[in-house]
Amino acid sequence: MSKQRDQLQKRWFQRKRIWIPLLIIAFLFLGNSSYLAKEPEGEPFLLAHRGMAQTFHMENITNETCTAERIYPPEHPYLENTIPSMKAAFDAGADIVELDVQWTKDNRFAVFHDWTLDCRTNGTGVTRDYTLTELQQFDIGYNYTADEGKTFPFRGKGIGMMPSLDDVLQTFPDRSLLIHIKSNDPLEGKALADVLAALPAERLAQLSVYGGDKPIEILKQQMPELRVMSKASLKSCLIPYMAVGWSGYVPDACSQTQLHIPDQIAPWLWGWPNRFMARMEAKDTRVILVAGSGEVSQGFDVPTDLKRVPASFTGGIWTNRIDLIGPAFHENVEK
Repeated sequence: MSKQRDQLQKRWFQRKRIWIPLLIIAFLFLGNSSYLAKEPEGEPFLLAHRGMAQTFHMENITNETCTAERIYPPEHPYLENTIPSMKAAFDAGADIVELDVQWTKDNRFAVFHDWTLDCRTNGTGVTRDYTLTELQQFDIGYNYTADEGKTFPFRGKGIGMMPSLDDVLQTFPDRSLLIHIKSNDPLEGKALADVLAALPAERLAQLSVYGGDKPIEILKQQMPELRVMSKASLKSCLIPYMAVGWSGYVPDACSQTQLHIPDQIAPWLWGWPNRFMARMEAKDTRVILVAGSGEVSQGFDVPTDLKRVPASFTGGIWTNRIDLIGPAFHENVEK
């Protein structure tokens, strides 16, 4: 009798061991599946990287690569980070334009991608060695070439085309902008805070900033109401979320920030896309979907790329080709 009882108990424990993991799996599925979640309200929006820009091939690209020397044959007349390119991007359907800023000798912010002048312009040295007025004398299209230096289609067309951040803010007083601090100098974070502090709250709500860990940390300390992002802030949000997000808990580091999520990584986030988006929206955090693995600034650059964006996604879509994606995106929305 005792032996029979022991066998029954053994079978009961064996069944329990089977059901426990099944219940855990069911709990995780029910708590994080988008199939059972309400679709987030709202529509996705387009973020134009550097405005309307010349694109280039990505093979073997590094942070030291001069991308002006490897552009594709031009399909439009615009140069990145210029007022005309930003206007063209908005006209093509961009909701947000991203721009790069560099610090100058006279303590201004020039809108320019590189911290050196040699790659794109007819100048040499670093932007910090020049005043804004001096920088604006250079030809920012001087070294662009699509045929390894045989021709330079933008040479002579970029003189005086480097704007200041003040120029951009004044030209687009009611448009959303994403400002990229290209350095890791904390003084630039303080300097940018001084510039933005003069703006009203409703204007600041249209701006966000990302960049090096140190300047972004300073900027956030001085302007806690501003939406910012750095590698450090991204990690402080996503690493804990990937550990405990299955429970629905969202770390405080995910509050009122911006997340750039590569589409190859996004499906591994708890609750992607519906529950994840709802959780971030509840924290007043903006989600931007970028293409690939996130190693370089890949975007959704041809209309077929949009098929990879979940139908219920309501965040931003990063593109380097707003001229191609804008019309295709808005045509799909109208349908």
